[in-house]
Amino acid sequence: MLLWLILIPLIGAGLVPVVAKPYVRTVAYAATAGPLALALYILGSYSFAAGAPEALTRVARWAPDLGLTLRLSMDGVSAALVALTAFLGPLCVLGSKTAVTERVRTFYGWFLVLQAAMTGVFLARDVVLFYVFFEFTLVPMFILIALFGSANRRAASVKFFLYTFTGSVLSLAGLLSLAWYHAAVLPPGSTPNAGTWSLALSDLALAGRAMPANLQGWVFLALMAGFAVKVPLFPLHTWLPLAHTEAPTVGSVVLAGVLLKLGTYAIYTLVIPLVPDAAVAFAPAVGVLSVLGILAAGLMCWVQTDVKRLVAYSSVAHLGFCMLGMFAFNRSGLQGSLLYMINHGLSTPALFFCIGMIYERYHTRSMDELGGLGSRMPAWSSFMVFFTMASVGLPGLNGFVGEFLTVKGAFEAGALPGHDGPRGGMTGGVLGPWFAAWAVAGMIVAAVYLLYMLGRVVWGTYHAPSEHGGPHAAPHSASHGQAHGHGHGHGPDEPAGGAHTGLPTDLSGREVRVLVPLAALCLLLGVYPAPLLNMFADSVDTTASLMQGALRRAEQVRPEAPEAGAAAQPQSAGAGDGAAGSGAEVDAGEGEGVEGRR
Repeated sequence: MLLWLILIPLIGAGLVPVVAKPYVRTVAYAATAGPLALALYILGSYSFAAGAPEALTRVARWAPDLGLTLRLSMDGVSAALVALTAFLGPLCVLGSKTAVTERVRTFYGWFLVLQAAMTGVFLARDVVLFYVFFEFTLVPMFILIALFGSANRRAASVKFFLYTFTGSVLSLAGLLSLAWYHAAVLPPGSTPNAGTWSLALSDLALAGRAMPANLQGWVFLALMAGFAVKVPLFPLHTWLPLAHTEAPTVGSVVLAGVLLKLGTYAIYTLVIPLVPDAAVAFAPAVGVLSVLGILAAGLMCWVQTDVKRLVAYSSVAHLGFCMLGMFAFNRSGLQGSLLYMINHGLSTPALFFCIGMIYERYHTRSMDELGGLGSRMPAWSSFMVFFTMASVGLPGLNGFVGEFLTVKGAFEAGALPGHDGPRGGMTGGVLGPWFAAWAVAGMIVAAVYLLYMLGRVVWGTYHAPSEHGGPHAAPHSASHGQAHGHGHGHGPDEPAGGAHTGLPTDLSGREVRVLVPLAALCLLLGVYPAPLLNMFADSVDTTASLMQGALRRAEQVRPEAPEAGAAAQPQSAGAGDGAAGSGAEVDAGEGEGVEGRR
């Protein structure tokens, strides 16, 4: 069953080049609707409260001597992300009907390949398969930007590829280092497969936890170098605004909705479980970079005049919250981080859809040339306001719960394991109230710049389309769009463009069908997030338990201040005895736990 989630889009991609042009979109609809129907069936038929159901696990031996298997499985976290990927697929096909009129076979063929690769990342349960799918997402996204983007599409696609590919090579080096350590350094008998070459996740986890602290730190840095670029974590974010700005609307939707989640998902499922002690050691640094990303991206949004670029920078801030909650290493932070992944994958793609719809009418995204659309396009403006409020984190909409939990988790991370309350803010390996305070400041900045954008675009002074090259002044045909590097032009007979009336028309029925499902989920998850939180519960509990152990080990070796040390000594000693007395068994159990969670 899981294999079909990957195969259906690939079959569709194979059919797109051979069917007649009028049926290309029909094939694309079918190839995206199939995985959505299958994902909904899985969500309705299986419970993920206790982890990955046995019925949703498939294992095939590939190269046993190298420890290579083809293993697919689905736990609550991956199920939610697979469902998000499948949900956005048909909306992208529907939303691109008027934007993509040239090279439709190329566009939809590579789009379907991209969907299959992204789904494969979330389903893969061995390192090799994960890495193959992770890397293969680069090719179709590169092509979508390079062939169908705006004027600077080639520079954007090259920068996207170089950043992400270079980082991925470093993450591969980190994974291979773990495999080498398991084969060459671990003494036989210390773990079930010690002394053999293995790329099984459970074996790599045991190897990582047996490494000396300095070596584990280098592995952490190598893994983070690849996956943090994909998030993107400040200051590795500079490729994202350009890629978003130059990508076609569907490219931006997929990039924000799913592709960025590959980085956060990889950090959650690979980096933290494989080298937990190093993750604790570097948590303050990651927390600082997360907060800097939230604040710096917010300040950059203040100076943007391009609406799409503004939303692109807001994604950097949003994913900063996601990383902050993840490295709090407690239940609230982890829940908030995972929930934030899903919520950002709904509200931000919806904003990109709205911006794409207005671009088809005005052929501009500049706030200096847009304004007063609330009176001219009330339906579009209503959706734009709704999704902006969801992105701000208005209570009652989906963005609020994730933001609240991540900030709560960061605040609570000032309390060490076994302690009843906060202790001194940032202590070694944990965050604390100061991180939460700066994150709240970032929330305020985000609210201001997004409301400022709404004030100019929706309620500002209206500009007639003819003043800035809109459809009345210069209709964009498909060939015109290609000639100017847009690659996603639309014909002058497209009603949504308003070419017949000289004024931009409000949303068409097709565009409403794109936005309504997104709005419904934003509202539903805002008032009732419990189903998602229940799906995440087993994974969150496993990770939180693993990291509490790592925090206790870090506390054992941390020098205590004289006053605090005297008070904490009895409890720390007890924790230390427990950890020292059962270290091997704890490590082995944790390795099995990671494999089960994956």
